[in-house]
Amino acid sequence: MAIKVENQYEDKVPRNTLANVESVLASVPREHLRGVERLRLVANVTEPRAITAAKGSDLPGLYHPKQGVKGAWFEVAIEPLISAKKPFHKRIIPRLSFKSNLAAVIFSLVGQHYYFTLRHSVKRGQVEPAVRAYVEKQLKAWNEQQHKIRGKLFKPLQPTLERWSRSLAKKAAAEKKKKKG
Repeated sequence: MAIKVENQYEDKVPRNTLANVESVLASVPREHLRGVERLRLVANVTEPRAITAAKGSDLPGLYHPKQGVKGAWFEVAIEPLISAKKPFHKRIIPRLSFKSNLAAVIFSLVGQHYYFTLRHSVKRGQVEPAVRAYVEKQLKAWNEQQHKIRGKLFKPLQPTLERWSRSLAKKAAAEKKKKKG
């Protein structure tokens, strides 16, 4: 069963948003979406409990688990992703990275659904790191699918870049530890 995408965003959504949502959902394994009925695009998340849990920051997405006969569904807020109410110079970068940010939000919602409903071996305290790892894995695969030529060009360089990033992270952790102690 395909997931129904509902656009309840009042303003004009960024170009190709619905096509991007479809491509992101198509890249996720079908069994990870089992039980999800719809994905709703809204201006902002209005769930009061979620807003208080987020402590005032704008939530880009919210997972609604299955309740009774109603199936699970996702709510994705557009305005936090494009920073619609900020000045022009602060809207440029969010608009340029909208596609990847939208994909990351959808992957995180799918990961929450997957680990809460389909993977019972993960304990409550382990869900957040598991979802974070799931999002990274899915984003990497989706990005390679979107940018095939770029991916083939940089594939040989990837191990070197990852080694550099690990060494930089290790140095940063050592500096942080040095500052504290």
